[in-house]
Amino acid sequence: MDFDYAPKTKDLQQRLLKFMDEYIYPAEKDYAAELLANTAAGKRWTPLETIEKLKPKAQAAGLWNLFLPVDSAEASGYHGAGLTNQEYAPLAEIMGAVPWASEVFNCSAPDTGNMETIARYGSAELKDRWLKPLLEGKIRSAFAMTEPEVASSDATNICTRIERQGDEYVINGHKWWISGAGDPRCAVYITMGKTDPEAARHSQQSMIIIPADAKGIRIVRPLNVMGYDDAPHGHMEMYFENVRVPVGNILLGEGRGFEIAQGRLGPGRIHHCMRLIGLAERALQLMCKRASSRTAFGKTVAQQTVTQERIAEARCKIDMARLLT
Repeated sequence: MDFDYAPKTKDLQQRLLKFMDEYIYPAEKDYAAELLANTAAGKRWTPLETIEKLKPKAQAAGLWNLFLPVDSAEASGYHGAGLTNQEYAPLAEIMGAVPWASEVFNCSAPDTGNMETIARYGSAELKDRWLKPLLEGKIRSAFAMTEPEVASSDATNICTRIERQGDEYVINGHKWWISGAGDPRCAVYITMGKTDPEAARHSQQSMIIIPADAKGIRIVRPLNVMGYDDAPHGHMEMYFENVRVPVGNILLGEGRGFEIAQGRLGPGRIHHCMRLIGLAERALQLMCKRASSRTAFGKTVAQQTVTQERIAEARCKIDMARLLT
């Protein structure tokens, strides 16, 4: 079997690598300095100009919306790179070498999954209202599923209520770990909740689009992951309290939440895995560089057999992860 990348993927790989070398890696210090300065000024949740000024360069280089697959592009009327998940995976790996780099190319979570969801399952009106500005990078979004009161890794436990009242749906629920909800540019939530608690187990849930400026949305706090709050993106605890949206904001119809979830979360997991593999590759490169530059007991650390063993083990594990993905 031929496991080589397609010519278009190889071309995009080379262009991405060049962009990373010319713009992303040199901007890492600027990114850290800007976030530190914003924090000191009490503006920790302000979007970073270091990223914003690179976005036009990515667009001009034809490296924008690379994630958008063929079926989503056809459904939305917009065009990305037209890649399959298999073709996009090595590009996600390259971008993953720097945790914030994906946003420069409009390929960051949770926006990618939300854009695919609206493209595949949203009405023409919802696509025009939300998909267009997301694809243009003018707004950002969040995906509200996880809840603190239940083990929501099993999504059938989710208890946020989405109840129809006339021409509106009323949403009430408590969510947390809602990535992206801390960003002031977050303009829309795709939210999962129950429309019919009495229906079959996997037909109780629905997904609905909620504008971020709707009345009744309450952000409680950013949550830390291993001591980091990931500002200005953030993973927030929040409430929907009697939030009202038009019935047209439902995606596909009541009871279709799990169907949508499979279409959204499957590709998203691949994206996340490949980005993490890219980050692991970067860490391995740095480890090798440092081990080659330090001397202990009369020879470089890289020449020590225990170091060689650890580097070899890391190499094997990264390659195994890539094959599993």
